[in-house]
Amino acid sequence: MNKFKYILENNLFGVCSKIGEKLNFSAKSIRMYFIYASFFTLGSPVIIYLVLAFWMEIKNQVRRSNSSSIWEI
Repeated sequence: MNKFKYILENNLFGVCSKIGEKLNFSAKSIRMYFIYASFFTLGSPVIIYLVLAFWMEIKNQVRRSNSSSIWEI
């Protein structure tokens, strides 16, 4: 069970953990609120989660492309 939990936490984009770092909450509580909200609203937070994951990936790509210096080109 711990191996399954480790795989899920490392491969699901890290959206909840990133939000937890920014807001100073534990990632576990944010995941639980996300799950509860998904049940109550019939899955609409999944769309928000995917948008946030996409946004974080684009942000990381921009940072990587801006970190190269002019001498590396």
